[in-house]
Amino acid sequence: MPETLSIGSLPSVFSPLAKALLDGFSEGVVVFDADGKLLYANHQAREALAGMDLADAGADLQPRLAAMGGRLRPLRVGALELGEAMFIPGVEGATTLAAREKEAIVKTLDAHNWKLAETARHLGISRTTLWRRLKAYGLHRDGRSKWAQIT
Repeated sequence: MPETLSIGSLPSVFSPLAKALLDGFSEGVVVFDADGKLLYANHQAREALAGMDLADAGADLQPRLAAMGGRLRPLRVGALELGEAMFIPGVEGATTLAAREKEAIVKTLDAHNWKLAETARHLGISRTTLWRRLKAYGLHRDGRSKWAQIT
């Protein structure tokens, strides 16, 4: 009897910030390496794959995801082929990468009580990078946006 492979048992090849970005998508995202091996699935994709025996799916997984309305996109850096990502339709949410990044940062800040050092460490970025992102997105350290009205 083949061992059942679960999404949680997959080794991680992504930084915490990359995971936060992938998890911030409103649709499911499943990432495959260049050989078609499953590397990562965000929360929405894990819900869609619940109950599916991934060990038996093997090369059959991509057609199954496509049948669910998934769109396959190549992942490349220049001419280097890194793999593919399958996007499975989901609920409405942030549509741009910047909006997803902002959402991921704010969720992580909230989880760490807006402690910047802890948040930056959890996201795998420097505090300077986190400060720059906060400034770029108009967020203040106290949790207010630059558009919040002072009462």
